[in-house]
Amino acid sequence: MKFRTILSLSCPFVCLLLIASCQTVPESITDLTISKTDYQDKLQGFWLGQCIANWTGLITEMDKIGNIGEVQTGAFYTREDWGQPDQPNIWSEEPSDLSPTIDFYLNPEQDIWGADDDTDIEYMYQHLLAHSDSLILRPEQIRDGWLKHIRAEEENYLWVSNQRAFDLMQEGNIPPQTSNPDLNPDYEMIDAQLTTELFGLFAPGHPETARRLSHLPIRVTAGGEAAAISEFYVTMYSLAYDLDVNSALGPQLLQRANQASEVLEEGSYSLAMYQYVNGLHEAGITWEAARDSVYQRYQVEQQDGYDMTSRGIFCNACFAAGINYAASLISLFWGEGDLKETIKIGTLCGWDSDNPTATWGGMLGFVLGRKGVEKAFEREFPSQFNIHRTRQNFPRNGLDTFERMASEGVEITDRVVVEMLGGTIDQENNTWVIPVSL
Repeated sequence: MKFRTILSLSCPFVCLLLIASCQTVPESITDLTISKTDYQDKLQGFWLGQCIANWTGLITEMDKIGNIGEVQTGAFYTREDWGQPDQPNIWSEEPSDLSPTIDFYLNPEQDIWGADDDTDIEYMYQHLLAHSDSLILRPEQIRDGWLKHIRAEEENYLWVSNQRAFDLMQEGNIPPQTSNPDLNPDYEMIDAQLTTELFGLFAPGHPETARRLSHLPIRVTAGGEAAAISEFYVTMYSLAYDLDVNSALGPQLLQRANQASEVLEEGSYSLAMYQYVNGLHEAGITWEAARDSVYQRYQVEQQDGYDMTSRGIFCNACFAAGINYAASLISLFWGEGDLKETIKIGTLCGWDSDNPTATWGGMLGFVLGRKGVEKAFEREFPSQFNIHRTRQNFPRNGLDTFERMASEGVEITDRVVVEMLGGTIDQENNTWVIPVSL
């Protein structure tokens, strides 16, 4: 009763106190404080996890794409095929030259991880940002970077929409013209997924800013739903900064995925795919049954507007963003945050199997950090990375290390935090303090 009397008698004064407290308390609650030391280890984990997953997925790349059209590959792999002989892919009559069996690729040649198309253009974009006066790469910067660092002659490790975009650049076009459907008929393929996830790590907890950073790089090669799917991955990476490795990762990943799916438009096949795979996961069926159901629904029956089969594209559009998006969700959901299990499922799931594995291997590698990745595999891994396996004209004769690459990534994030997120760098504690909007 006395408290109520005081409020009634001195309401203006008390209300001012309450207003002041409401203005100050949430501000401290909503600031992110992130250790730069920990983040650097996480960025090393990203590069290491991506390399392991990329090279493991390459063993089964295009081994299994279904039985529609001129290229047929027989029954899909199941979990029973892990550790068993690899089968030929659609371009060969022999198994993979990386490994005679389907297993983790853990021993790179000469202890140097080789670049591949899942890592090399991301590496190039990081390099361009590190040497740019602007965090938003301009069309000419991107074009000049592609022309400088990508070989015009074969083997240049470009395929599908990446190759089309590169050809268009050599003809004088700049992004986003390079993904214009009138110029690039491959704009719905998977390419942008492989080249832009990294941007999410430069804007921790701020997916809108991450999508600003990646907007034009995505549209170098992608348009329509392929661009939206790529933004889903960028968003996932941005939201991965605070995943708690001491709690079950599966529910946390599902929560982040539900949030990231908001970038997909109502009525789009990509959102329908997300909802369908999520529903299969909630139903508790096996990942193999989910994969078979996805194949039936989208490649056989062409439901939800996914009409790639009727277009008669080579290998039934096995490179398309859509079907590989559905496959990647299977490895994410059924992997439950377990790095090794997620890579296994992605490797066995089918289609362009090195890409979903690289995407989630990189993200989970970031979540675990390099130390966590090495703990998961119970071994240490080499740090050297050879960007000149696939690209050219980089410093250090193309030989880099995960430590230096991560340090460069931290420096870029420094700039994003201060210039785009309105944050500060606490030099004494070596942390970022980043405002978060509720």
